[in-house]
Formats: sequence, C-alpha cells, structure tokens
Amino acid sequence: MYAVIKTGGKQYRVVKDDVIVVERLAGAAGDEIELDQVLMLDDGKGPTLGTPLVDGARVAATVVDQSRSKKILVFKKKRRKNYRRTMGHRQDLTVLRITDILAKGKKAPASRAKAKAKAKDDEPAAEAAEATAAEASATEAPVTEAPVTEAPVTEAPATEAPATEAPTVEEAPKASAPESESGENDGAGGAGEAEEKS
Repeated sequence: MYAVIKTGGKQYRVVKDDVIVVERLAGAAGDEIELDQVLMLDDGKGPTLGTPLVDGARVAATVVDQSRSKKILVFKKKRRKNYRRTMGHRQDLTVLRITDILAKGKKAPASRAKAKAKAKDDEPAAEAAEATAAEASATEAPVTEAPVTEAPVTEAPATEAPATEAPTVEEAPKASAPESESGENDGAGGAGEAEEKS
C-alpha cells in the first residue's frame, strides 16, 4: 500500500515506515501528525486517484526531528554596475516517519486513539477547573470603585515675551544708467556710447 501526498508545495510517494524530509511542519520531536492532502492511494486492489484529493484518506506520521538544510549562497550581480549582493539561506525542515496510511473509513491505530481520548477527557476537567475559578472570583466581595472627581483646571497667565523686531537692511539708492541721446536706454552701457557719438 502506498500513497502520494502533498506538503510544502511538493509531492511525495510514501509507504509505511518511510522516513521523509519535508518543509517545516508544526510539532516537536515525537508528536503524531496527520497529512490529509492525499493525491493518490493504492491499497493493493488498484490505484485511487483524487480529484484533486482522495476523499477521507489520511497519512499518519511521527515527527522524528526538526532540522535545517545546508546553507546555500544566493549571489546577485548586475554587470558593469558594480552591484553584487551575497546572502545565505538555510531552509527549515521536518523529518517524518510514516506510521500508517489510512483510507476512507479506516480508524487511527489504538495508541493514537487512546492519546486522543485522553486529551478529550482532560478538556472537560480543565473547563470545570476554569469554571470553578470563575465562580470563586465572582463570589468574592465586589470591588467598588471610588468616584473620580475632576479638579478644576486653572490656566496659568500667559507671559508675553517682548517682541523683537528683525533688523532691516536699508536699501541703498539704485544707480540708474544714463540715458543715450535718443532718450532710450539700449541696455548696452549707455554712457560709453554717448561719448562715442559726440
């Protein structure tokens, strides 16, 4: 019996007791997880193809280790522009051991079923403990808050700083260019031209 599963954007063909390395999945070493994205399942009678997933099929696995891959170097360059960047990257990985391939209607192994049942039994006990703690806090004397009185806000008199005037620059009398004989200023230095014409 084998299955093709999808996790981390990749597809893996797995059989029972396979050890595979996949992209990082949540869980500590020793945790049981189920992969529910089964694309194909072969139970010995013939392959079952999903559209895109096989209904009800799951793959049970145990987390063996959380690790990281080897470092790779990422180098970017733009020629003739003196642009070079080097970065390193290590991908986070999870090592899984496939414990069981479950077709539709199959149940989880007994050890896993006991662990789930125990977790369900612990939930009501935890909820009951929280409820009793909430009741105990409610039966205590209620704390009354003292009314908040607002003190009148008095404004301090504003002190005005003496106004200082910015120093002004006295404008110098502008020297006007002498006009030419025709009475027009041709802008080319009229004084010099007037002497040449006389």
